[in-house]
Amino acid sequence: LVFTEEDKYGLYSNLLFKYFLAEGVVCGHELFVASAKEHPDNILKELPAPLLDDTYKNELGEEATAIKSEDFQDSMKIAWRYQNLPKMEASPTTSTKFGHYYDISKTMSPELFPSIKWHSFYLPEELSLQPQMKTCNMNSAYARLLQSIQRIVSQEGFDGSDPQKKQKNILRIGIQSLGSLLWGDDICSNDTPEDVHSLTKFLYVLRGLLRKSLSACIITVPAHLIQNKAIMERVTNLSDMVVGLESFIGSERETNPLYKDYHGLVHVHQIPRLNSLICDVSDTKDLAFRLKRKLFTIE
Repeated sequence: LVFTEEDKYGLYSNLLFKYFLAEGVVCGHELFVASAKEHPDNILKELPAPLLDDTYKNELGEEATAIKSEDFQDSMKIAWRYQNLPKMEASPTTSTKFGHYYDISKTMSPELFPSIKWHSFYLPEELSLQPQMKTCNMNSAYARLLQSIQRIVSQEGFDGSDPQKKQKNILRIGIQSLGSLLWGDDICSNDTPEDVHSLTKFLYVLRGLLRKSLSACIITVPAHLIQNKAIMERVTNLSDMVVGLESFIGSERETNPLYKDYHGLVHVHQIPRLNSLICDVSDTKDLAFRLKRKLFTIE
């Protein structure tokens, strides 16, 4: 369960969300997309186009040539006896490729979609279909979303406790802006909410469901709207990985010369350490992201 704290305007967290889903399409996984704000069909239409190996090398090649010319000038300055020493690799080489790269200036071609199965959950539509339901102190939007996920896990053969008849696949679940007012959650709006445990109960059940099924889930949450810090603590404890995005738009850091090359910071609050009571804490505290013309990079 990857929990992403949205940046103030939701620009970059939305991009991260789409990267997660795009990787699912390229790997042939099954998708489940839930949102109360944007229709899942529109989210899928806007997924970034994958860069095939050749195009990716070209993209990198342009940047590499610029770096090489700098290196040459540097080597002129370095004393000759140091030149034959092995050079430390500052960034991972292109040969150690993990996952796929995407071009955010283009959208994914529709030909890739027929090959995968995907399910959508658009809250306004779901609420109009069925009357209100409230289960175990959970508000109706969360209860309905949970039912939907449970149904797909059991019917589509992702349940780990049930022997599989079909070829195994992975279900990628993406839930956008959970905890916002659109989900009928009151943690953002009031100091004394009537049903403050809705979000934590939902995450508790969802995490149990993920543990016994072949699935992975990303959730984005507008954490800057949640005043109650105790809830954020609980939510962090209920997630496996917690990442926060802080955008420089409109903040004094935008004009800070230290951050001039970047568009925001990435805070890694928690890294998964499965089947252990304590979580792993990242050593690297200074990660920043920037949006180039085609690539979104975290450095």
